[in-house]
Amino acid sequence: MADRTVDTRNGRSEEAAAEASPAPAAKPAASFKPWLPLIITVVLMPALAFATTRFLLVPQMRKALSPADAAPAEPAGTNADSGPGGIEGKPKVTVPLTKILVNVAGTMGTRYLMTSVTLVGSDENLRNKIELNKDQLLDLATGTLSTKTISDLEKPGARNVIRAELMAVFNNALGGPIIKEIYITELAIQ
Repeated sequence: MADRTVDTRNGRSEEAAAEASPAPAAKPAASFKPWLPLIITVVLMPALAFATTRFLLVPQMRKALSPADAAPAEPAGTNADSGPGGIEGKPKVTVPLTKILVNVAGTMGTRYLMTSVTLVGSDENLRNKIELNKDQLLDLATGTLSTKTISDLEKPGARNVIRAELMAVFNNALGGPIIKEIYITELAIQ
């Protein structure tokens, strides 16, 4: 004889309670709904990364890396450089300015900057104009370079900034855009 326990709360035995309760429902088949977020993430994230890189980042990087002051391509026979032989179809004229020595700003005279530059243009009178105004050009160069601090000189692109500033003050002093390029041949900080 089997032990029967009686539930005192409602007066039925466990067997009767088990028989009276409905049969448990069959387990549903495995559903993909819980996996849906993972599937979407695995499929869409690489596609989103590809699209973002291809259509957003790469065009911005190309735009940033292209020379900002590059002029659009001009047809042959215009004012574009005619190649390595000259500027605007004329031969290059180069004039060196050597050993420009200045104190570095913010160092109280303890550090100095020594530089040499070569001025390039296509005007056949460039050498004469520079020789006539050499003292003024050296004064302008020392005035411009002496405003630079050590941190200014260590920044990326400092040479380009110096080149642009010198070209602006030299052309202003010479009365027009005579100097087309400036090459910094020496730049030393001591």
